[in-house]
Amino acid sequence: MGKYDILKKVPREGFIKITREPAAPIEGSQKAALIRKGNELFNTGQFSTAKRIFLTTGYSDGLIRMGDYYLENGDPLEALRMYWIAPSPSKKEMLIEQIAGLLQGWLQDD
Repeated sequence: MGKYDILKKVPREGFIKITREPAAPIEGSQKAALIRKGNELFNTGQFSTAKRIFLTTGYSDGLIRMGDYYLENGDPLEALRMYWIAPSPSKKEMLIEQIAGLLQGWLQDD
């Protein structure tokens, strides 16, 4: 197997789902209450529930904080997903550059 044959096995759609379902219409006061609850959950370490709220409400700042959390805890692909959905172009591009550099280093080692 050549060093580039592995790239043929990469699924066409990629490895992670990076689409954002349209947020359900939520009344302004209800959305604000959910975001407050999501922030409270995030601050108390209940990350999966906070993430669900941030995704449901489309709360960009919360999604970026989730991305930072995943990046700090060794899950760069989930961090990239959060940055992409948020959207946070600067953080997304920074992470893509780091991943590309890593891949380049791996290919040069062969």
